[in-house]
Amino acid sequence: MTVTQFTVDLGVLPVALDLGGTFVFALSGAAAAVKHRLDVFGALVLSLVAASSGGILRDVLIGAIPPAALADWRYLAVSLLAGAVVLAAHATVDRLRNPVQLFDAAGLALFAVAGTHKALVYHLGPLPAALLGTLTGIGGGVVRDLLVAEVPTVLRAEVYAVAALAGATVVVVGSWLGIPSPIATTAGALLCFGLRFMALRRGWRLPVAGAP
Repeated sequence: MTVTQFTVDLGVLPVALDLGGTFVFALSGAAAAVKHRLDVFGALVLSLVAASSGGILRDVLIGAIPPAALADWRYLAVSLLAGAVVLAAHATVDRLRNPVQLFDAAGLALFAVAGTHKALVYHLGPLPAALLGTLTGIGGGVVRDLLVAEVPTVLRAEVYAVAALAGATVVVVGSWLGIPSPIATTAGALLCFGLRFMALRRGWRLPVAGAP
């Protein structure tokens, strides 16, 4: 099986997914900043870093230079807009049940399928594309957590990277089967978000290293 068998939409879908993921990950960064009582500048920086890290890493690894997050002004604008929204309406955001995790789950889903989709566009094989999609999804959350001195979620016993990999796999399989990209990416994003959301609601966790 060769990568030329994959049916990949080269239209606006990858950019739309990227911008959507950028927005919700920026929301998670700003919400984390409010939770840790950072100043306004720190909150905007955390929004930008959370929103851009995964996409920049993906683009560097596949040779899409300069990375879209640095070359396209819309990524910066969307990140700062999301940060400003949280800062202006943080009281409303706080009413959501654990807003950081909710926005993070949405960003994880969108970036996982967007990263996989773009990897296929750049002719990566099925397994590398799925792994790169997973890396794209978890990258922003890892950097965000490190900046606020928390153990990254992906290193804890939570269903996080597994959810991203499941969503990425749906995109790869859908592309191989010739399923239209919007359908495959929507299904992958919904699966990833659903797994992560249900894990949060139900307390699903992976086995802990060293536990009996």
